[in-house]
Amino acid sequence: MKSWKDVLIQPQTTILEAMKIIDATTMQFAAVVDRNMILLGTVTDGDIRRGILKGLPLDSAISKVMNTHPISERDGNKSFYYKKRMRERKLKQLPLVTSDNLLKRIVFSEELELTIKKVNKVVLMVGGLGTRLRPLTDTIPKPMLNVGDKPIVETIIESFKNYGFTNFVLSVNYKKEMIMDYFQDGAHLGVKIEYIEETKRLGTAGALSLLFEKPTEPFFVMNGDLLTKINFEQLLDFHTESGSTATMCVREYEYQIPYGVIETDNHQLLSIVEKPVHKSFVNAGIYVLNPAALEHIPNGDFYDMPELYKKLMNEQKKVSAFPLREYWLDIGRLDDYEKANIDYGESFHFGAKKNE
Repeated sequence: MKSWKDVLIQPQTTILEAMKIIDATTMQFAAVVDRNMILLGTVTDGDIRRGILKGLPLDSAISKVMNTHPISERDGNKSFYYKKRMRERKLKQLPLVTSDNLLKRIVFSEELELTIKKVNKVVLMVGGLGTRLRPLTDTIPKPMLNVGDKPIVETIIESFKNYGFTNFVLSVNYKKEMIMDYFQDGAHLGVKIEYIEETKRLGTAGALSLLFEKPTEPFFVMNGDLLTKINFEQLLDFHTESGSTATMCVREYEYQIPYGVIETDNHQLLSIVEKPVHKSFVNAGIYVLNPAALEHIPNGDFYDMPELYKKLMNEQKKVSAFPLREYWLDIGRLDDYEKANIDYGESFHFGAKKNE
């Protein structure tokens, strides 16, 4: 663990610089101080992503997204007091200040040996036919195709495990025996794996109606053909802090119109923009749902996740977007599969600690 001083930044620090500091440490957090070490605010990964969604440029000052009223405690108490306060408030870090808000130090959950057990389930959709990857998927289900030296879905499981999530449910259909024989109950990977079996196509949300034991905590749903370096712990924190019923991971997608785009007012030509580039956020196939969201899913019918989100929004439920800035690849086509194998050696090393 690095020194708490490594996460101190100035209010004029750019969002991009703050991102690099947060990513370079294991603390997932930065404290904003002035030159006299007065605590001005704190910044988490979630604060930065909310700023990105608002369209703030990465060269904006971090003061534009920081929390100006962070939770802090007076310095000078015993460790057990801070441990109790952090456990009560489910905090991973706690700034300690003087009466005039001078920052003396920051204590972290790891430092106090706090272990926050993650009971959240992870539902992986691994029943697809993988038609766009034929002939590779004629004999092997797509999630079982090797990327690097292991199946795609095993890399996904290890990614979650790296952040403490060990309770998995695999929704299987096409060539389900190959998946179930390989993973069994997950004990050899240090996780627990259960299965739900689709006898017909139910979609990414419809399959959730088959869950034997309904989750009691927010849970993840993810397509089984994705490679990503997302921090799942940050995603769950974002979902919880925003008070959302459902959170969808989104990624920025750029597309260029190959023509000059014309703006007119009736018959009058106002402007011509040559081959403009447009940016939009698109669904990244990773979700966090509260258990209450399951009440909106029909039993045994085909129902995709976008339909569920539309229904929740129509019913005025709080639904959030979590913008991905990490590596992400949907292995949908043969060239994606080739790219995944090239990228794997550089991007996925599960022997190291998270964020290293």
